[in-house]
Amino acid sequence: MHTLDADVRSPEPRPAPVERWRTVAQVVGEALVTAGLVVLLFVVYELLVTDVITDRRQDELSQQLHEDWDRSPTVLPVHESKVGDAFGVLHIPRLGLDYERVVLEGTQERQLSQGPGHYEGTAMPGEQGNVSFAGHRVGKGSPFLELDILQAGDPIVVETSDTWFVYRMLGDADPSGIPGRQIVRPEDIEVISPTPGAAENAPPTGAYLTLTTCHPRYSAEQRMIIHARLDATVSKAESPNGPAALNER
Repeated sequence: MHTLDADVRSPEPRPAPVERWRTVAQVVGEALVTAGLVVLLFVVYELLVTDVITDRRQDELSQQLHEDWDRSPTVLPVHESKVGDAFGVLHIPRLGLDYERVVLEGTQERQLSQGPGHYEGTAMPGEQGNVSFAGHRVGKGSPFLELDILQAGDPIVVETSDTWFVYRMLGDADPSGIPGRQIVRPEDIEVISPTPGAAENAPPTGAYLTLTTCHPRYSAEQRMIIHARLDATVSKAESPNGPAALNER
């Protein structure tokens, strides 16, 4: 009987196909986990960290703006604001009696990352026309996160160096035909026309205020729009602590 010599070895078996696929799956799985962690960290940054950063910036802007107002009359009138300047303070009591956000002139990301922004070329507070503000809904301070809870008749107050301008959200059955709340496409810019919904070059038919933000939450697919009409103009000389509307909820 013949036997193999002791120093003759069998060839190494080739990896089975299932082993190769298992290795590939492991590599892909690890890559996906890493990518998922990166996405998760980005989401945490956008939703939480940017809120903290913007809140601190808002505190700085508020202090600076009120110091400037205290030095009045050296303060520039609001209609002379340049892009990036603090424009005024927005109060929305429905969102909290302590809700106030400094609004900047301009609606580029550099301004919106610090707070709501005033659309250049739209009306000034109290003027005939449509003073219009944009703001992030989620992240960067989330100033307009809960605009969807506003109701018809709710006050929206714009504070300037010497005046409180009280606007009230329109109802769906308003005689003007302008809805208090609507959802539109991002390109539907007529919502900030002098008369909301009319042509951009049409004359104003009243003194309006419009707020715009992304819709739905966590998406930029559409825009939520809030329209309000000027209800009262209150001098700070008469009411330094603000109008009664600031205490409505």
